[in-house]
Amino acid sequence: MNSKNRCANHDNIVHLEDSGGGADITTIQIYDAKQDKVVAVEKIEKSDEEWKKLLTEKQYEITTRQGTESPGTCTFEEVHEPGIFQCVRCGTDLFRSSTKFESGTGWPSYYEPISRLNVMEQPDRSQGMVRTEVLCARCGSHLGHVFDDGPLPTGKRYCMNGLALKFVPEGQL
Repeated sequence: MNSKNRCANHDNIVHLEDSGGGADITTIQIYDAKQDKVVAVEKIEKSDEEWKKLLTEKQYEITTRQGTESPGTCTFEEVHEPGIFQCVRCGTDLFRSSTKFESGTGWPSYYEPISRLNVMEQPDRSQGMVRTEVLCARCGSHLGHVFDDGPLPTGKRYCMNGLALKFVPEGQL
């Protein structure tokens, strides 16, 4: 590391600060399914205006403004082949198709993320209730919420917005 850079490590986040006036770089560790290992990647931070240019209006509203799609509108209910559901904003691997289950809620549901490194959870007290929000660890995209009423082996139900995800079949990883 260049001697003018300082490094701080907090769990799976490494922050590199350039004291020479350059941009700060934050690196995080995530699990990469294709490589089948934990890798260091740059954390993605964009302004709302940058996300608006990259996403559809609905994707922007859900991933950036913490919106939700109408139940039963996601086509992922029909996906049963092996593969990975990734973040629509940054491509981070989030859920294996083998962990998807029919929850009866109208939203894609999974009983565990591909790795705890790839998602963040935080309290959500919006809409007059207390829930746990799930976000992409790399870009901060709002994905949905997690509940304690899922099936074994975890008892969790990661209730996700389909517009926050994209599906990649196993053979295309």
